[in-house]
Amino acid sequence: MFIAGAKNLEAKKEWINELNVFPVPDGDTGTNMTLTIMSAAKEVGGITEPTMENMAKAISTGSLRGARGNSGVILSQLFRGFTREIKKYEEINTEVLSRACVKAVETAYKAVMKPKEGTILTVAKGMADKACEMLGETDDLAVVIDEIIKHGDYVLSQTPEMLPVLKQAGVVDSGGQGLMTVLKGAYDAFLGKEVDYTLDEVSAPSGINKDDIPMEEADIKFGYCTEFIINLDKPMSDETEKSFKEFLESIGDSIVLVADDEIVKVHVHTNQPGEAFTRALTYGSLSRMKIDNMREEHHERLIKNAEKLAEQQKAEEEKKKTDEPKKKYGFIAVSVGEGLDEIFKGLNVDYIISGGQTMNPSTEDILNAVEKVNAETIFVLPNNKNIILAANQAESLVEDKNVIVIPSKTIPQGISAMIGFVEDNSAEDNKEAMTDSMSYVKTGEITYAVRDTVIDDKEIREGNIMGIGDEGILSVGDDITATTVDMIKKMQDEDSEIVSIYYGEGVTEDEAQTLASKLSEELPDLEVEVYSGGQPVYYYIASVE
Repeated sequence: MFIAGAKNLEAKKEWINELNVFPVPDGDTGTNMTLTIMSAAKEVGGITEPTMENMAKAISTGSLRGARGNSGVILSQLFRGFTREIKKYEEINTEVLSRACVKAVETAYKAVMKPKEGTILTVAKGMADKACEMLGETDDLAVVIDEIIKHGDYVLSQTPEMLPVLKQAGVVDSGGQGLMTVLKGAYDAFLGKEVDYTLDEVSAPSGINKDDIPMEEADIKFGYCTEFIINLDKPMSDETEKSFKEFLESIGDSIVLVADDEIVKVHVHTNQPGEAFTRALTYGSLSRMKIDNMREEHHERLIKNAEKLAEQQKAEEEKKKTDEPKKKYGFIAVSVGEGLDEIFKGLNVDYIISGGQTMNPSTEDILNAVEKVNAETIFVLPNNKNIILAANQAESLVEDKNVIVIPSKTIPQGISAMIGFVEDNSAEDNKEAMTDSMSYVKTGEITYAVRDTVIDDKEIREGNIMGIGDEGILSVGDDITATTVDMIKKMQDEDSEIVSIYYGEGVTEDEAQTLASKLSEELPDLEVEVYSGGQPVYYYIASVE
């Protein structure tokens, strides 16, 4: 029964983790309780000739040594009290069961300095009361255990009325739910239901997850969740135990202290974990020491929650789109830089794939994008010559949609292609028109040289500014503005009308406007337009049409 209860908890620990919403972060309840009970289950599983006594000792010692977090320590104390009673007998009847339940609750309440109702303790107490109430009514253990579990579920359902934070979050107490999960697994074994008794390894998480209830850092009075085991030099007397508890209370809260003949398990929230260790060393050696910075972990949790919410909202939006009837045309564009992304979105592009010269998207990236666009025909704009082949490969692999790759080699070409699209035209006519629109665009990009070299008879030094056109290096210099003006002069001809400048993440708007003024002075017949591109690597991307 014990191992079946442990397995049931292990199987449902993530579900229980989701209920963890206390205002003071104290770890993943499901994981902590699972680590606790599985430590004991391994001790039990290692017994070759089980007796009630050696099994009780294995449960008590194993759960205490493996106890993690408040919920784990309290669970270990419920086991400790329960086994103290049953170890005296060879058989458990309704009377022994009721006494063991009462002893379990007494032991657990004693271990917690300031017991809080609406928690695992309340659920355990409710079941102990029910066990006593059933005495004399029947000797059928199946009936008694069933009634105890039903009452435990009822008390659990009332925990939101006892703790406002649970009601606010719309959940029951996670520790209480964990306890009910253990007992229901044990009851299945009692009834003879098929249970997998194989014990799997359960690894501890690298950090502790925090609750979803918003909380200011100032609300965490004591910032370090501190846990350790004292390997006693000699048994701790009641007086010494009381004195140690009082000391811990003077430096922190959320204190759980459990003393056995050989070890003491300690859990405390404090701002001075070193003081707790120093005092503990006067009683024996320390092991399984663990300190978590709750303020830091809480911040990380808030960030993760925000990211999780954003992902959920994005998934819901995408699902909503796929549930709608397919539209006639959809568009995917490869882009890099917030400004350029917004320009494409303004041109009705449905999906932006982040990438470009320094980060070429794969065929799979393009296929994933195609899957998310709910349209019969989807135009893909690679906007980089190194991405066209991957896009063509994706086009050949899609069967349920008509994918058309417009072979745009640059961002300006992609923008021009989108401007050339006409909603009422056929897919083939649009492919021809969009491709034709690109032919009127010349593109230039301004960046810096990373090494000395000679290209197109131009000597280039590391750190030089380079203007790169569709067919090669157009200008080289030491000044960004002068080199850009020189590049655009070489790009324009008698048919040119418009120059579009997209400035990158390393350029200010004022600098871009200065460049535009300089171009207007030197090329007065051309209209100059300036846009924020936000692209990395390239100071400017320019087009001449």
